[in-house]
Amino acid sequence: MVLQREKPVPIWGMAAPGETVTVQFAGQHPSTKADAAGKWQVLLKPLQASAVPAELLISGTNTIRLHNVLVGEVWVCSGQSNMEYTMRKNSKVTRPDVPGPNPVDELNVAHNPAIRIFLVNRKTLPKPDSLHRDWAVAEDSALRSFSAAAYFFAKELNKRLNVPVGMVATSVPGSRIEPWISTEAFAKDPAFTGQKVDGEPGKFWEPMVRPLVPLAMRGFLWYQGESNCFLAETSTYTQKMRTLISSWRTSWGDQSLPFYYVSLAPFKYSDTHDKVVLTRETLPLFREAQAAVLQVPHTAMIETTDLANTEGGIHPGFKWEIGRRLALLALANTYKVPGVVAEGPVFRSLKVKGDVATVSFASAAPLVSKDGKPLTDFTIAGPDGVFVPAQARLQGSQVLVSAPGVQRPTAVRFGWDEVAQPNLFSEAGLPARPFRTDKPR
Repeated sequence: MVLQREKPVPIWGMAAPGETVTVQFAGQHPSTKADAAGKWQVLLKPLQASAVPAELLISGTNTIRLHNVLVGEVWVCSGQSNMEYTMRKNSKVTRPDVPGPNPVDELNVAHNPAIRIFLVNRKTLPKPDSLHRDWAVAEDSALRSFSAAAYFFAKELNKRLNVPVGMVATSVPGSRIEPWISTEAFAKDPAFTGQKVDGEPGKFWEPMVRPLVPLAMRGFLWYQGESNCFLAETSTYTQKMRTLISSWRTSWGDQSLPFYYVSLAPFKYSDTHDKVVLTRETLPLFREAQAAVLQVPHTAMIETTDLANTEGGIHPGFKWEIGRRLALLALANTYKVPGVVAEGPVFRSLKVKGDVATVSFASAAPLVSKDGKPLTDFTIAGPDGVFVPAQARLQGSQVLVSAPGVQRPTAVRFGWDEVAQPNLFSEAGLPARPFRTDKPR
């Protein structure tokens, strides 16, 4: 396994009531007595990163020896099927035309002992396993069943930080957000007080996340939302994400734990014919609700408007890039690595002069057209509120937007369609975030 560096590390378990338990690791040997219920916990003082396998010894009336323990960075990742999406599936997608080693072949070459993985099994996690057999080196059969996005995140982190990385993956395909939030968290949140929250709150929190507390780790990765987007949720999803983030941080006793997540990729939600009627605006509105969560401190979000293809449908195969972009967020925001550009252009302001609307962006890099062609997926409206396709051209860090017949622009939208794959990027190769300037308060 990997233990988290530079933070106090709780080691906990069960023993006979009153039994003395001693933990030995890296020259430390704290002791404690189990309480009346048999629970015990000790804290290791903060450890330095180490790729040298060490032994963790836990002794009471019996002795447990855990071999091959490293110290580095530990992240917990969760969500629905796109986070669960395995390295085995990653091996079967169409090969991208990229220089160097191909990410589709990663299973054949992944043998890095400094990357360790733990796949949560909802049936066995609540039952103590004193030998922690679910920890594995990220290779072979263990990696085949592991989250591709989480693995590629770990690979990038290990390469850039040069320390061991441990990933704990706990995801359920098709899951809504509600099962990942405890019933107590909903009850305590003023936004949900007195309401009956559907979607089976607590169903996955109880067996799949709560037993991980108080594992010492650096932060959370989250890739979920499709199941709630199918319900055409907007601001209620924003609030549920706020509740999830706050409640998970509270459980770990640290409101500053980073929470990095994925904005949903293009998909034809409007083609589904269920009880909820979905339109081509359902996805942009949902993404807007995801982006609203960025007001919560220590959060960040990656864009994926360029990571969709008909082959993958709602499960696009570009998980290597998802993992890399999430790693960029961690490198820039958590590890403060200088020179890392982690986000593409984000709308900042709109100014109108005559028949031209000038859009300014917050961006750490110059704006570019990814394919060198005229900018796509801008629309513009006048006082009548009717949006029409617009011409857009780059001018430094701004985009000038206009359309024949729109004499007095009042609003601009960008990427405001479920299948839009706009070509406005930062020079660092990251896509611009979709937006609308006519967002109601």
